[in-house]
Amino acid sequence: MLEVVALSALTTFLLGVGNGAAGEVGKNLALSAGALVRRTLGRETPLPAGAEDRRELAGRLYARLAHDPGRADEWALLVESGQERIDAPSGAGMPPAPRAFTNHRKVLKRLLGEATRPWEGRPRVALLSGPPGSGTTSVALRLGAESRDRFPDGQFYVDLRGSAGESGPEPAAVLLRLLREMGVDPDRTPTSEAERERLYRQLTVDRRILVVIDHATSLAQVRGLVPATPDVLLLVVVSGPPLLLEAERIPVPPLSDRYAKQMVRKVAGPENAARVKAELPGLLDRCRGNPFALHAEARLLAAGGAAPDRGAEAWRHHPVRATAEHASLLLDPETVRLCRLTALGGWPSVSAGIAAAAAGLDEERAARMLAEAADADLLERLPDLRYRFRPEVRRQLADAASEYGAQECSDAVARVLDALLDRALRAAHAALPTSWRTEHPPEGRAAPGGETDGIAVLAAEAANVVHAVSVAEEHRRITTALRLARTLWPLQLKAGHWDEVLPALRAAARCAEENEADARMAGALHFQLAHCLGELGRWEQANRAARAAVTYERAARHLRGEASSVELLGLLCLNRWLYEEAYERFVEAESVYRRITSGQERHEGAEDLPRALALVERHQGRALRGMGRLDDSRRLLERAVEFFAGTEERPAEPYNRARALTDLAETLHEAGDDGEALKRIADAEALLTPAAAPHLRYLAGLRRRCGGAAG
Repeated sequence: MLEVVALSALTTFLLGVGNGAAGEVGKNLALSAGALVRRTLGRETPLPAGAEDRRELAGRLYARLAHDPGRADEWALLVESGQERIDAPSGAGMPPAPRAFTNHRKVLKRLLGEATRPWEGRPRVALLSGPPGSGTTSVALRLGAESRDRFPDGQFYVDLRGSAGESGPEPAAVLLRLLREMGVDPDRTPTSEAERERLYRQLTVDRRILVVIDHATSLAQVRGLVPATPDVLLLVVVSGPPLLLEAERIPVPPLSDRYAKQMVRKVAGPENAARVKAELPGLLDRCRGNPFALHAEARLLAAGGAAPDRGAEAWRHHPVRATAEHASLLLDPETVRLCRLTALGGWPSVSAGIAAAAAGLDEERAARMLAEAADADLLERLPDLRYRFRPEVRRQLADAASEYGAQECSDAVARVLDALLDRALRAAHAALPTSWRTEHPPEGRAAPGGETDGIAVLAAEAANVVHAVSVAEEHRRITTALRLARTLWPLQLKAGHWDEVLPALRAAARCAEENEADARMAGALHFQLAHCLGELGRWEQANRAARAAVTYERAARHLRGEASSVELLGLLCLNRWLYEEAYERFVEAESVYRRITSGQERHEGAEDLPRALALVERHQGRALRGMGRLDDSRRLLERAVEFFAGTEERPAEPYNRARALTDLAETLHEAGDDGEALKRIADAEALLTPAAAPHLRYLAGLRRRCGGAAG
């Protein structure tokens, strides 16, 4: 079967291994590949980090396979099992264009010109830019609405506004969002930026697609999205100065008076024609052709708001801020106070709970005030009863909050931080109620339901919690910053939100070091950081963070933390095909676990010790398989299978048992006992629900490798 495992296929497979699909399934495939590399070359070969080194490894393997047809068959089956087809994207993911869109026909014409010009090998990229409120987003959405036939294979929109931090998400996170918009299953989404970009290009080849990246803030965010095929148009939208991107650069100019009048009349409605006629000259002068300001002012006029009593010069250079000030004059002072104090934190999204905390009010009253403010265009409505500020509006409101005094402003931010911490603590505990890594919430505050509800609450607040870590540090509330970061553990463990939580974990780990935080707190944060970096395939950084976690936990004499940190070091080695070192770390972790006794109440998790030992023995079995010690591997994995079957005193764990059965089947297959391996595969399949589709697909591939018929 040598002709099946061509050098190109082998190279592509190795380029994806370790940087490929996330989760347990991707790790299983990488582990199997590492073990087969060892058997093929006759020695342990660490997973190469760079693309060139992986190509070189593929060449060495291919040269060996030319003289070993049996091994070539094994590689062909493994490569085939890793070639999951990901369906091409389809459909339109663009939000609707605004009803009040007016003019900008010349801008649309230039965009369509970029989409239809002779290709000549030049990527189709357009850069829309304009000052805040100039209508750049509206133009992009209008382009999508008017060109559905031109892009029949999909229109995909990613809005980078609302991310934690002023600089927005990292390039890898932008790619992740785009792949999600394209319908890629999270379990099939690569963890590395390079592999995400490769998948993006694979999904767009020979497709007619529009990709819109709105509110980009850096060239790095969009550089990897520049298309290489003739029928993909990348539209980058910037609110502010244009980026240094090689593209058709298209500024969005202010509306002329003619079209500004059209917009105002359209928004205000014919029933307000007399008022529009009377107010129009001053309104046009104030808004200076800014579509957001015109739209908001027309809505205020239709609602009966009087024109502001001020000279036009005060409005001339900042129409968006000026409109926000005008809206504030027409709202109840308590509503304005709520908006201003809420704006101080720069929160990515605003809920009634956040606004209530900022203003010191009850949530029901805060919800009513937010709705009123949204009607006046001080906020934008989001799904799930949330809101967000436009950046320029938020700055105007935050600046105006100074009239309440520095102490009141500081107290408002502190109240939001406390409210976020309380909500995140309760959600994290609900998501992982038995984990010693989740802090117990304050007594008397019920958790939000079970695990699913806890994860959902954390996911909804993730951007705010990540942002709050930096806000808390800025306000010198160091303990709050560190505790907030720790609440993110369920999201990275259970929901795979590694890209989202990484900035907060980096900031918290650094903050713990700089402020000489409690050793146990520092150890826990470095562990979370190491876990996150490892899941993203950033091995060297993860290794440094994990070693720091071990050091801190030892300094704190916290055995459970030390054991799990050493175990994590072993997992990092395992994922890099360093099987002997991984085995040594797992044995070391076991020895630390066994030093914990039930009488040592300060060491959390003593009651969970048997389970921790079963897990670390399973990892030892996996490392032994990579080392070629198959009898020892089988013995340990059979013990893990038995443990997770449960007893009368201990409940069964079907999913962990299925994972151990999968490992055991791999070991049996490598030992040449495919008959027994197929039995273990069937046992694992019987334990898994349809929700575990990636694992079931992996087992189907393993079945084929064992010579069994497809299940």
